[in-house]
Amino acid sequence: MRNQFPFLGTEVLAASHSPNDGHANPRLAAPAIARAARRAGVGVFENTQIVHVEKEGADFRVIGDDGRVFRAPILVITAGAWAGLLSAQFEEPVPITALGPTMSVTEPVPYSIRPAVGVVTSVEAESVYFRQILRGNVIIGGSTRGPACPAACRAYVLPENTLSQLKQIQRLAPALGRLNIIRVWSGIEGYLPDGMPVLGPSERVSGLFYAFGFCGSGFQIGPGVGETLAELIDTGTTDIAIDAYRIGRFATPTGAALTSGGRLSARS
Repeated sequence: MRNQFPFLGTEVLAASHSPNDGHANPRLAAPAIARAARRAGVGVFENTQIVHVEKEGADFRVIGDDGRVFRAPILVITAGAWAGLLSAQFEEPVPITALGPTMSVTEPVPYSIRPAVGVVTSVEAESVYFRQILRGNVIIGGSTRGPACPAACRAYVLPENTLSQLKQIQRLAPALGRLNIIRVWSGIEGYLPDGMPVLGPSERVSGLFYAFGFCGSGFQIGPGVGETLAELIDTGTTDIAIDAYRIGRFATPTGAALTSGGRLSARS
């Protein structure tokens, strides 16, 4: 592995390589998926904040903050950090916490690192990853997360988190420590206490399904989640084992749980 990837640091003692894996830019891929959905007849309504959801007869009634009303026999709540606000309206609250991942990008250098590279440990600060784009910039993510406010749609990058990220990324690939960081940013992600998502049907309302809380992996496994949900909705079953992701695992005797408020998001 070290012969093939000489940029790995001396602290790297073992590695696995997935040569058929790839990476994509979500700013390009997500709109492309939306355009393909529109061509297939799907209605896509951007910048639409959902304030109320309910079951009304055989259909669900979904109300936007501008007064628009959407109706459908099936409802999938896949609203990321804002999902708890909607699931609670069906008496299925979840203890979801909103945090902002720490992201950085370096100055461009000659393109030479083809795979996406990362490490995950039980220590949050140590879990970092990077990938180089064809333009030459290296995108770095991971380490300590910052605060986020779903109600205001804001996440914040703390300078100390960026420094922690750089310290850990140099353990993985020391040469990255010689590059200049030209930009940092964050976003809002929803994290559940057991680190696993909610995926599958409601345990209280027929026709209601959930897919959220993927803790940073939503873009990566989104297509597979969508396929599994489609199969589940269409046939009532799936070969994928999803019992561990049932929303009922957070149920309490009083039905009380911590939830976060905000708006409907397309990202898990």
